[in-house]
Amino acid sequence: MMYLDLDEITSLFDKSNFWSYLTPNLAYFKRADYFGHAEEPLKLAILNKVFAETGKKPQGKICVLTNMRYFGHCFNPVSFYYCYATDNSTLVAIVTHITNTPWGEDFAYVHDCTAVKSHAVKNPQYSFNLHKNFHVSPFMPMDIRYDWRFSEPTEKISVYMQNIQNATDNSNHKMFDATLTLQRQAISTKTLNITLLKYPFMTIKVVFAIYWQALQLWLKRVPLNAHPSS
Repeated sequence: MMYLDLDEITSLFDKSNFWSYLTPNLAYFKRADYFGHAEEPLKLAILNKVFAETGKKPQGKICVLTNMRYFGHCFNPVSFYYCYATDNSTLVAIVTHITNTPWGEDFAYVHDCTAVKSHAVKNPQYSFNLHKNFHVSPFMPMDIRYDWRFSEPTEKISVYMQNIQNATDNSNHKMFDATLTLQRQAISTKTLNITLLKYPFMTIKVVFAIYWQALQLWLKRVPLNAHPSS
């Protein structure tokens, strides 16, 4: 995945022949693949969303953890936007932007970081408990509570997501959890080219993995949940 400062992205790939910003290439950043209207600058769209949800507008950098468009294809089940204060080191908010398959819909959860940071010495994290407001998978019902935890983006970055369903006996049933852990690597022409060689079809692989897992769940007769609008 790419961790990109939205203030740097316009010139970030200038020295690469195979990576680019907005211009079609083997790997490129296409504005329409991300949150908000394609005509609106991405950083402005995130700032406006954070302000609408929290009443606060981050004054520092905004970085996105996401996949770009590779060989003409982009798909991100989730992208994370890390919004900073003026010192560019204090997290103000995190935006979790989710898309669903195969409906092609999207939804953004805004997490206010100003009061939830843990004080662990080695691995400080931000924890959020929230209710599910967006249909993602037919194998997951809507009566779910999320437990999401984010590390500070440093040399490593991690995101933990847990789905908890409220059972009829008022007990909590953990029905899903996933952890994303990544190691930071500096962006350079060399590392970009190596990444493209090692993971040329990453976004296609993500789509394939989703449908492969869905097939296995369907064969196991896991109950299906209809889209709320159907």
